[in-house]
Amino acid sequence: MAKQELSYKESLEEIEKIIHQIESGETDIDELSVLVKRAATLIKDCKSKLKSTEDDLNQTLNDME
Repeated sequence: MAKQELSYKESLEEIEKIIHQIESGETDIDELSVLVKRAATLIKDCKSKLKSTEDDLNQTLNDME
Protein backbone atom coordinates (compact mmCIF):
# COMPACT_ATOMS: atom_id res chain seq x y z
CA MET A 1 0.00 0.00 0.00
CA ALA A 2 1.37 3.41 -0.96
CA LYS A 3 2.19 5.93 1.75
CA GLN A 4 -0.38 8.74 1.76
CA GLU A 5 1.16 12.20 1.60
CA LEU A 6 -0.17 14.71 4.11
CA SER A 7 -1.22 18.17 3.08
CA TYR A 8 0.79 21.12 4.31
CA LYS A 9 -1.96 21.94 6.83
CA GLU A 10 -2.12 18.35 8.09
CA SER A 11 1.65 18.29 8.50
CA LEU A 12 1.60 21.52 10.52
CA GLU A 13 -1.18 20.17 12.73
CA GLU A 14 0.81 17.00 13.40
CA ILE A 15 3.94 19.04 14.19
CA GLU A 16 1.91 21.10 16.68
CA LYS A 17 0.60 17.91 18.33
CA ILE A 18 4.16 16.60 18.64
CA ILE A 19 5.31 19.87 20.20
CA HIS A 20 2.50 19.76 22.75
CA GLN A 21 3.33 16.13 23.59
CA ILE A 22 6.98 16.99 24.16
CA GLU A 23 6.19 20.14 26.15
CA SER A 24 3.82 18.21 28.41
CA GLY A 25 6.85 16.48 29.90
CA GLU A 26 5.08 13.14 29.93
CA THR A 27 6.96 11.70 26.96
CA ASP A 28 9.46 8.99 27.81
CA ILE A 29 12.93 9.04 26.28
CA ASP A 30 12.20 6.25 23.79
CA GLU A 31 9.09 7.97 22.49
CA LEU A 32 10.89 11.33 22.43
CA SER A 33 13.35 10.05 19.84
CA VAL A 34 10.53 8.79 17.62
CA LEU A 35 8.60 12.07 17.96
CA VAL A 36 11.61 14.23 17.12
CA LYS A 37 12.40 12.12 14.05
CA ARG A 38 8.76 12.34 12.89
CA ALA A 39 8.73 16.11 13.42
CA ALA A 40 11.97 16.48 11.46
CA THR A 41 10.45 14.52 8.56
CA LEU A 42 7.30 16.65 8.63
CA ILE A 43 9.33 19.87 8.72
CA LYS A 44 11.39 18.71 5.76
CA ASP A 45 8.19 17.93 3.83
CA CYS A 46 6.74 21.36 4.67
CA LYS A 47 9.89 23.12 3.52
CA SER A 48 9.79 21.18 0.27
CA LYS A 49 6.14 22.11 -0.31
CA LEU A 50 6.87 25.77 0.43
CA LYS A 51 9.79 25.78 -2.01
CA SER A 52 7.68 24.10 -4.69
CA THR A 53 4.87 26.62 -4.21
CA GLU A 54 7.32 29.51 -4.36
CA ASP A 55 8.80 28.16 -7.60
CA ASP A 56 5.33 27.71 -9.11
CA LEU A 57 4.30 31.25 -8.16
CA ASN A 58 7.50 32.73 -9.52
CA GLN A 59 7.03 30.85 -12.79
CA THR A 60 3.45 32.06 -13.07
CA LEU A 61 4.49 35.67 -12.42
CA ASN A 62 7.32 35.38 -14.95
CA ASP A 63 4.91 34.01 -17.54
CA MET A 64 2.73 37.09 -17.07
CA GLU A 65 5.52 39.47 -18.08
